Amino acid sequence: MILSKRPEIDRFLSNPGPEHRAAVIYGRDRGGVRDRADALARKVARDPNDPFDVAALTDSDIDGDPARLEGELQALSMMGGRRLVRLRLSTEKAAIDKQAAEALKAHADGLLNPDAFFLVEAGALDRTSALRKAAETAKAVACIPCYEDETGDVVRLVRETLHRDQVGLTAEAMELFTVRLPKERGVARQEIERLALFLGPGSGRTAGPAELDDYLGVEPEASLGDAAADAFGGRAGPAQAGLRRAFAEGEGGPAAVRAAGLYLGRLRRALALVESGADMKEAAKAAGVFWKQEREFFRQARAWSTRELDALQPDVLDADRACKTSGSPDHLIAERLLLSIAGRARRLGL
Repeated sequence: MILSKRPEIDRFLSNPGPEHRAAVIYGRDRGGVRDRADALARKVARDPNDPFDVAALTDSDIDGDPARLEGELQALSMMGGRRLVRLRLSTEKAAIDKQAAEALKAHADGLLNPDAFFLVEAGALDRTSALRKAAETAKAVACIPCYEDETGDVVRLVRETLHRDQVGLTAEAMELFTVRLPKERGVARQEIERLALFLGPGSGRTAGPAELDDYLGVEPEASLGDAAADAFGGRAGPAQAGLRRAFAEGEGGPAAVRAAGLYLGRLRRALALVESGADMKEAAKAAGVFWKQEREFFRQARAWSTRELDALQPDVLDADRACKTSGSPDHLIAERLLLSIAGRARRLGL
């Protein structure tokens, strides 16, 4: 059974009922997969680190030993209660995928210990994966795909993590910080925790943009958001250089295309507000433009029109779909999109 909407995923992770015997959590964002798996493990097992009630397995544990996985799923809890069998898959080996799928199906059908809970963490399972197919069709299994966090998810993660340490960021500082966060959730969480230490846990401090300058220590043009801004400003060289630096730091093609789409949306929103009677400064602020970027944004807004942006939108959507196709050269697709945008901007006089 597929769970893809945030409310239903949150409900399941907070209260995995007895009708569920297993969960398969998968996706490219291994940090996001791990976060959700850890949350679920804490609900299933009284102590997720208890070796008597929890069996933690990896690819190497079950590779070439078909009986190992089913044996763990048949075993009874030594302390009573629900036993947790946690399998972390780090490869896409077909034999292991098939073995995990067979064990999942047998467990979902009630052929093994019904009081055991089978938790599988995997990477980006494609549609041909036997494990993914088994998880999607079994009613007793929760199948949770993990996609890249949207902007709102990232802001929520930052806000909640900082709140636990009684610190925070202003709206402008939040934008400055989140656009520079790595998209891999595990790495992003480490950066947020580092920021909390910088601000002082328990201090009640709310930092503004100026206070983040020393902490960030990163040139603005290194972010995907600034690479997109360079492209819309007709600066192909800086856009390409910024994009490649971001890729070297672990960013992916889908995130780069998304950054271009978000920037396009800002321009369109600002232009629509101006057409409705707002002045450009008010429109830029309403569109979420960071104050340090206003001058360049104004320059671009004078050249771009809603008609030009609407004509560009299909290219962004096509690039987004192409990047998410299994095996696609997503970095090259994103780079080609930004160079195409820069070319259009140059033709508009930028």
